[in-house]
Amino acid sequence: MKCVDDFRLRLGKQELVPIMVGGMGVDISTVALSLEAARLGGIGHISDAMVPTVTDRRFNTKFVKDKLKQYKFNVENADKSVVKFDLDILAEATKMHVGSAMEAKKGDGLIFINCMEKLTMNAPKETLRVRMQTAMDAGIDGITLAAGLHLGSFALIEDHPRFRDVKLGIIVSSLRALQLFLKKSARTGRLPDYVVVEGPLAGGHLGFGMDWAQYDLATIVAEIHAWMQAEQLDIPLIPAGGIFTGSDAVGFLENGASAVQVATRFTVTRECGLPEKVQQEYFKATEDDIEVNQLSPTGYPMRMIKSCPAIGDGIRPNCEAYGYLLDANGSCAYIQAYNREVAAHPGERRIKVMDKTCLCTHMRNFDCWTCGQYTYRLKDTTRRNEDGSYQILSAEHVFKDYQFSKDGKVALPD
Repeated sequence: MKCVDDFRLRLGKQELVPIMVGGMGVDISTVALSLEAARLGGIGHISDAMVPTVTDRRFNTKFVKDKLKQYKFNVENADKSVVKFDLDILAEATKMHVGSAMEAKKGDGLIFINCMEKLTMNAPKETLRVRMQTAMDAGIDGITLAAGLHLGSFALIEDHPRFRDVKLGIIVSSLRALQLFLKKSARTGRLPDYVVVEGPLAGGHLGFGMDWAQYDLATIVAEIHAWMQAEQLDIPLIPAGGIFTGSDAVGFLENGASAVQVATRFTVTRECGLPEKVQQEYFKATEDDIEVNQLSPTGYPMRMIKSCPAIGDGIRPNCEAYGYLLDANGSCAYIQAYNREVAAHPGERRIKVMDKTCLCTHMRNFDCWTCGQYTYRLKDTTRRNEDGSYQILSAEHVFKDYQFSKDGKVALPD
């Protein structure tokens, strides 16, 4: 029986351990986690979700405080169209975030950044262009286009000197989505270097409707693989979502995948950005504790632990400080839901909003516990401490377990 280490991912001239750690925002996939994946010969992701907020935490900058001060006059106003990000500051934050990772990188692996199209930031094209171009300026090895079809994203960076040098990939959940992306991007004369195929069991935002359970990752990967062979497209396919063991990964690698993307098991590592008290909630979760809902203002279904504080919390929108999900018109589905509930409950000091959540605030505070479907199995990957808590793992332990395990087994920590 084979293990993951019997395979290699080839990207250009580089040969890598075929393990990609997915990009989890906000600062859940930390620089520290990406560095470990790269050191071990695989691919690590940092996320560019809410980068100014992340740099405030990591480098003691004051980007959020300064933005709130600038737009404080608008806090009580339902119209957020005036609230804009300063593109120079966005570039500065991105450069600090990416630069710190690239300067510290060791080993033969790579560090990519996950760029979400749904982070519209009240100027979708302008902010996405700055985030991607600055990441390239700062030396990022690759960019994974996530949370959206990204039909115009290649065009936003085609004039960058590293456009044909940096590794560029796209996350899709269907053959149709990939075909649309390739058609729209064809004008740039640039194919993606890899395609991540994310299935219905993935964590966070899903590329499916609420009928997600009717779909199957292996079936989608097989369909895309067959089409790409027929079109003579030699682009590495990387399945993601529900790949919980090394043996799960080998099953995909033996059927034509070039690597696998994994994330859930790294949420309970020391290098992950989740506070330990939240990691213990992930360990304690049962299968019944995990749900897919429509609380995200992005319009995408989202998987999370249903006891998380973000659900039902009617906090006032913090767009003046954050505002990462404001669309091109300065609107957000949570603002609409919040104002509806305020109008329906005059005089109440604290309201509940059950149909949407203020994703910016709750992700920043680690109160929105997004997760993969198999999070309830995390307790079986570690040991229980005498006080009833669970032992936090190292990223190296989890990575090597994926790399070398066989027979569906999971190695427990020493």
